[in-house]
Amino acid sequence: MARKYTPTISYRLKEIPIKEIKVWKEAQARNLDREGISELAKSIKNEGLLNPPLVQKQDKKTYLLMSGQRRLAALKRLGAKKVPVHIISKKTEYDLENAKAASVVENIHRKDMNHKDIADACKFLTEQVGKSVAAKSMGMSPATLNKYLGFAGVPDRLKSFVPSMISRDEVTKLYLIVPNIQKAEKIIQNISKLDSPLRKKYLTALSQSPKSSHQKLLKRAKSFRIKQNISLKLAKTHAKRLSSISNKYDLTPDEMAGKIISDYLKRKKR
Repeated sequence: MARKYTPTISYRLKEIPIKEIKVWKEAQARNLDREGISELAKSIKNEGLLNPPLVQKQDKKTYLLMSGQRRLAALKRLGAKKVPVHIISKKTEYDLENAKAASVVENIHRKDMNHKDIADACKFLTEQVGKSVAAKSMGMSPATLNKYLGFAGVPDRLKSFVPSMISRDEVTKLYLIVPNIQKAEKIIQNISKLDSPLRKKYLTALSQSPKSSHQKLLKRAKSFRIKQNISLKLAKTHAKRLSSISNKYDLTPDEMAGKIISDYLKRKKR
């Protein structure tokens, strides 16, 4: 069984030839921000290498990179022949699965990463080490990881229902609400015959009350639809007043009535 990833490790500082540092195969395919690497190289040149890369000895003349892929790329850009590194001691070595996690986690916690960068990193790490290790390594809950993964994080069994019975967006939302595959499959069967607008309202009702029965959720979803279309009968004096106000704001009476009700409900909510 693989040892759980943990940041508690021991290491020693040593200078080694940069050509002896190897990046594991899958990580070599990662797209690194060229502009960011250039800025990092300038920083290292001006201020020095403040945090050496972390490596683990693989054989006599090879070290496997654990973290610091961006720093290593910057050092190569500077033409470095030898570099200081932190070498993990034998008693706290990683197995390969956790080594992959360690080498990606550092970039995920960069302060300048946007949502897409984090999502791409989450997807990449999940593909290499699985959801459980990925979530734990990144300090995220499985639910948060799934939000970043989006459709990519949906199990294949549920993806098989797309697009014949449910859309990509719908199955992604469903899996976030109901991460149990069997339950999610049953819900897909229940809502597959509904039209798209009603399915959307059903999922909204499900998110508000995940334990409710199908019939209750369907009733609530239909009530959402009904409440969005309300007819009003006004007294003649009120109708004239509404028409006058509508002309003032260049709106139809229906649009003006909707605005008045919406404004009123917003004030009541405060």
